[in-house]
This record gives sequence, structure tokens and C-alpha cells, in this order.
Amino acid sequence: MLSVSFFDIVKAHKDLQGQVTKTPLLRSDALSGAAGADVWLKLECLQKTGSFKVRGALNKIASLSEAELAKGVITASAGNHAQGVAYAASLKGVSALIVVPKTAPETKKAGIKKYGAELIVHGDNYDEAEAHAYQLAEETGRTFVHAFEDDQIIAGQGTVGLEALLEEPDFDTIIVPAGGGGLICGIATAAKAINPAVKVIGIQTHASPPWYYSFREGRLVDVEYSDSLADGLHGGITQGNLDLALKIVDDILLVEEEHVAQAMHWLAKEHHLMVEGSGAVGVAALLQGAVSGIAGKKVLTIVSGSNVDAGKLAKLIARYE
Repeated sequence: MLSVSFFDIVKAHKDLQGQVTKTPLLRSDALSGAAGADVWLKLECLQKTGSFKVRGALNKIASLSEAELAKGVITASAGNHAQGVAYAASLKGVSALIVVPKTAPETKKAGIKKYGAELIVHGDNYDEAEAHAYQLAEETGRTFVHAFEDDQIIAGQGTVGLEALLEEPDFDTIIVPAGGGGLICGIATAAKAINPAVKVIGIQTHASPPWYYSFREGRLVDVEYSDSLADGLHGGITQGNLDLALKIVDDILLVEEEHVAQAMHWLAKEHHLMVEGSGAVGVAALLQGAVSGIAGKKVLTIVSGSNVDAGKLAKLIARYE
């Protein structure tokens, strides 16, 4: 059972000072006009390793004992968590073994290798990669660092929200990409502690919608998956994260793949930002008017990562020019 608290997030925020980038909080005039709201972007796409995931990875690895560190760490990831773990392990001089699915983008695999981790490509999706990583953890004795079902990981990811709210504490709605659930659970924990009235809304794509259906039914629901530009949100969720989210998250919405592509192009054109599909889903929802009840309200959306293959992004930009 997960038991992350606001205190854990505040402590993580203090401990991560100087280790992570305090990313910009930018008011978007263009998106505010399109959405009819006062819209701000938290630019975790400018974070070290190219995504927010490094926050949780650093926080988790700092919590491990010397004995655990000596055995090395292992994780499974669609790519961004893997880079965060590889980076955090490299700072500690710790051996890291990373398992990614075949669908992981080349830019993310290159980032993992850059930080000195050992990379294994296994499985057609995150769930298969994770199962293999658990097997290897049993065989090698390495400490498994879960991408989202972990109090220390969630506390680290929650510092994204705390950092934004310390700068602008009066947001009415916070829109968060929902993958495994570490980010949305962390941000919701921080946000609700500061302002219980704030609404926290998760965004997924129709290609990977486990949060959408499980949240509505209050239990884990099997769904069908298909290829998605938002590869970082691709995969199943756990009972622990669902139970926590049901207490503190207000809603989960879905966007179409075409809208994600348009949002990636829009961010490049309007703000000169290189953003992966997972990081653009909140912008996609706002551009399409998918989020109700925000007219005239102050809205924060998390732009969570920048690890997209340059060639893929170039093709998307060319498509809409």
C-alpha cells in the first residue's frame, strides 16, 4: 500500500535542491487565448535527462542502503524513468541494469547508454519489459526501482507540483499526463495539501487508456493498447497507484493521437519547444477544448518531457506547415 505524504514531498524538494533543474513556469498567452483560460506551462521538458522522471529516481536511490547500492539497481521503463535511474546511479557510482520494450524510442535508449547503464531490450510493451526485469532482479539480487508504485518515486515526482505552487499558489486546475501514475499521484498529493479545492485532471490517449476506464470503474480494467506518439504513457497501472488516485485525482480524460501530434507541432511553433508526445497531451486536451469548467480559471499543465526522436518531430512539424 502506498503511503506517500505531503511531508515526503517537502522533504524530497529540500533534498533535491541543486540536483535537479528548477524548471521554468511559463504563462502561455497563445494557449490562454485558445483555451479561454489563464494557462501556464511547467516545462519539465527542460529538466535534466529531458523529463521529470529524474526527480523520483534521485529521491529513490538516495533512500537505498549501502548494501542495496552495492548490489546495483534494476528497472523497467518506456525510456524516461530508465534515463533518470541511469543518471542517478551514475552519480552514486552504482551499477544500473535497464530493461526497455522494443517500442522505446532510439533517443531514450541512447540517453540510457550515455549515463553508463547496461541496456536490455525485451518485450513488445512495458508490462513484458517489467516482468523480465523482475525476473532478472531475482536472479541477480539487484534492487528493483519501480517506475511509479513507490513512495519515494512519487514524492520525487510530486516536487514538480510543489515547485510550481510555491511560485504560483493559486491554480484552479492542474492538468497532468497520466502514465503509470507516479507524477499525477505526486502532484495531486502536494496540490490537495496546499489547496483542497484545486482540481487535478489526468490525460491519456485512446491508444493507452487504462487510467480512464479503471478510474471510472474504481478497479483495474483490462484495455486494448495500440501504438502511440505518447509512448511514455504506454502501459498498465497498478492497484496501489489506482487506490491513491481515487482519493485525490478528480478526473481522467482522453485525447486522440492526431491531437497529440498537433500539440507537439503547436509547442514547437508557438514556444520553440521540443516536446515528446507524452509531454504534449495536456496541451492537446486544452487546444481541443476537452477540459470543461476552466473558462476564466487559472490552469497549469505539465509539459513532462522532451525525449522525442528529432526525425519524428521534424516529420510532424512538416505535416502541419
